[in-house]
Amino acid sequence: MSLVILVGMVINNSIIVIDYINILRREGNLRLDAIVEAGTVRLRPIIMANLTSIVSLLPLALGLGWGGEMRAPMAMVQIGGLVVGGWLGLLIVPVVYTLNDDFVNFLKRKFSRNRYDSTTANSNAES
Repeated sequence: MSLVILVGMVINNSIIVIDYINILRREGNLRLDAIVEAGTVRLRPIIMANLTSIVSLLPLALGLGWGGEMRAPMAMVQIGGLVVGGWLGLLIVPVVYTLNDDFVNFLKRKFSRNRYDSTTANSNAES
């Protein structure tokens, strides 16, 4: 259960960054400028969301209350995952976005060139 919640939080943070990058690129910003601006603008909301989750899990992680020692490992996994996942999301997501964008651009160039070459070859054959 802890891992499901953790994956949901980390993916939500990644979606926030990617969505803002796409918004900035639609406005005409270059890819690198959009990635840097999205990282700086969305850093604060992501840290605030992770920090509120971590602070709310602290009493559970400390094992306070009746049956708290049984739920403490779940809270510790979530706290550790939020810390690591938050930073990895801010560092890895832009890198993967860049690699994916390069690959999509490569495919577009590859297939548009092949289509152009085949139409040129057909027009030359008809002449």
